[in-house]
Amino acid sequence: MVACCWRAYAGMLWDDGKVAELELRREQMKVVRIYTGADNQTHFEDLPLETFATLAAQVGTGPVRLNQGPAKSVTDFHNAPRRQYVVMMAGQLEIEIGDGSKRVLDPGDVLVAEDLTGKGHITRGVGEQPRVSLAMPLAG
Repeated sequence: MVACCWRAYAGMLWDDGKVAELELRREQMKVVRIYTGADNQTHFEDLPLETFATLAAQVGTGPVRLNQGPAKSVTDFHNAPRRQYVVMMAGQLEIEIGDGSKRVLDPGDVLVAEDLTGKGHITRGVGEQPRVSLAMPLAG
């Protein structure tokens, strides 16, 4: 079962150097899958929450990893180290695939990483906050 299907965060609006108002936004979390296609390239797929709920129940063997990284960083083309899902807990992560398409993941969003072969993907830390994520292995 998906524990949280909404993410909420507050942003401050500034007016002449002073906090003018507090803006509260709610939006549905994103679940983005990356996988290797028949063309040996990584592709994106947006997954419905119901599909992710089914996947998340299929925990694989191996360690659960708490990853931390700087706000600004780049890792050139690489493949996922294993079949896993990664929950963004803080900061922002941009993922780029071979055709130049990009997706940005915010806290509360999930990446299902299944591009174990092929060209892979680029990851970038974007935004101003250090990145924190939790990586869970998937069976299969």
